[in-house]
Amino acid sequence: MRLDGFGLLVNDMPTMIRFYRDVLGFEIKESEDTSNVYLIKDGTLFLLYGRKDFEKLTNRTYEYARGFNGHAELALYVDTFDEVDQEYAKAIEKGAVSILELTTEPWGQRTCYLADPEGNLIEIGSFNRPFRAENNETIIQGTSSMIVSQ
Repeated sequence: MRLDGFGLLVNDMPTMIRFYRDVLGFEIKESEDTSNVYLIKDGTLFLLYGRKDFEKLTNRTYEYARGFNGHAELALYVDTFDEVDQEYAKAIEKGAVSILELTTEPWGQRTCYLADPEGNLIEIGSFNRPFRAENNETIIQGTSSMIVSQ
């Protein structure tokens, strides 16, 4: 098996479409009255599923986190520390909620956290160099030691 994509189950599709399209710059072609959004962002499939539609599809009801939640995080990478600051400022100006203000971590990452309208966490971060697949192992190792040390 290989990872195919990442999806969020949402209550208010129009609001979530506007946030991901207008605040974070995702290319979303579907109209705001759709029940499922499928798009490719940097080679990864990203989906927004209507919660009620998913429940109908699976013939089950589910419990969902409310308010700001830590069930998942969507990480967005930019090439420079300045871009982290710029993207954070733009997102806040357009209505995103700040969870963690801009900070440079001891492991060398400039980062911040926002929340989308349904409380899902979004990180904007950089190690002040362009992302390349071969850098990914270093980033993962740095993050793993950060998690272990806390």
